[in-house]
Amino acid sequence: MTIRNRLLIRFSLIVATILVVFSVVVYVASATYRREEFYERLKSKARTTARLLIEVNEVDQALLKIIDRNTISALIDEKVLVFDHDNRLVYSSVDDHPVAFNRELLEQVRQQGEVETYNGANELIGITVPRGDQLVVVLASAHDQYGQSKLRNLGLALLWGLVGGLGLTVWLGRIYVGRALRPVAHINQQVQTITARNLRQRLDEGKKQDEIEQLAVNFNAVLNRLESAFDQQRSFVSHASHELRTPLAALKLEVQLGLNRPRQAEADQLTFQNLQTDTDRLVALTNSLLFLARTIEQADRTTLTPVRLDEVVFAAQDELLAVRPDYTVAIQYDSLPENEADLLVLGETTLLQRVVLNLCDNACKYSADHRARVSLVAHNNGCLLTVTDTGIGISPDEQTRIFDPFYRAESAIPYTGFGIGLAICRQIVELHQGIISLHSQPGVGSTFSVWLPGVTKI
Repeated sequence: MTIRNRLLIRFSLIVATILVVFSVVVYVASATYRREEFYERLKSKARTTARLLIEVNEVDQALLKIIDRNTISALIDEKVLVFDHDNRLVYSSVDDHPVAFNRELLEQVRQQGEVETYNGANELIGITVPRGDQLVVVLASAHDQYGQSKLRNLGLALLWGLVGGLGLTVWLGRIYVGRALRPVAHINQQVQTITARNLRQRLDEGKKQDEIEQLAVNFNAVLNRLESAFDQQRSFVSHASHELRTPLAALKLEVQLGLNRPRQAEADQLTFQNLQTDTDRLVALTNSLLFLARTIEQADRTTLTPVRLDEVVFAAQDELLAVRPDYTVAIQYDSLPENEADLLVLGETTLLQRVVLNLCDNACKYSADHRARVSLVAHNNGCLLTVTDTGIGISPDEQTRIFDPFYRAESAIPYTGFGIGLAICRQIVELHQGIISLHSQPGVGSTFSVWLPGVTKI
């Protein structure tokens, strides 16, 4: 789950909890206030009835019933009962709907002095009123229809407010979280564009005030150290390769002079030949290392221009056959696009020629017939170059590492090589924003595919 979603969920839960607690507190407080206020009204009604019945001699039961029935502030389903000290009913405000009661309730009222309870849907209160030396019990009950209705309306209002508040919270939360994390998304976009070829690129540090801007500052510091380490590595490889070329050239010259001297013993002649072979290998390795180092070092300074890829293939073919006349590079002319513009790619001729040369050299070297088949086709707004052989092939486990520097497949150990050629190819293809891939089957052969974007694609 993304940080944005986690923050949104947590923010929504916090606000939802606050809204729920607020709604519950308001509802409970309102319900409590309604209940207490209604019981006070019932208590006032009970006391008034008892006082009129007991203290006012001019008011008898018939007159009191008339007063109760015609009272403007009468409650809904209002009933008032008065019991003497022997729990005999001495007054009832209504005769057709008597209030259900029991002696346990009357005794509880006498003991506690005041009892609040329910009588079905009605609320009931019982109080004691002194009558001379004795206590009478007054029970008053009614239905608070108006208060219950207001409470229900309040509950619905709180419920809809809660739902609306949650919806508004989620909507505003998405906007707020999105804006809050926008600098992080911007940093992610910038980080994704930083590769080994453009380590000089830096993140936008803003005003260097908040935590995200400080993160960009620290990340740029890491990039500075990383770039310094890369530069040191490239400089070491470049300088080491360059410095090795001079003594190797001198060593090769001395070996050649030794081979050309007359009257050498056969053992000396064989020794010089072995020295010359080893020297040639060292020179080839040094040149490959130097080329790889310079390709990496100059990656961000290479100028790309429109190049005809078929001309690059023909030039690489001529160069390879000039050195190895026993090799065969067969170009499939029937695969060439009819439109010559489809063969145009933005690139650097020397580098692309090195890619074709390395691929064709490997195809011929690892094939029994020393033959490589090359095809060019227009593909997905670019040009697809394939080099196919019928050689030893590469196992699936080794195919994922075949482009790593100095890595050689187990089946390629008997053949000469250093494991640098394919690493150079990958570096050059990535420099041209292309893709290099391999399809191989042990004992059947390999096909290397290089896709390069067309001139209008880059």
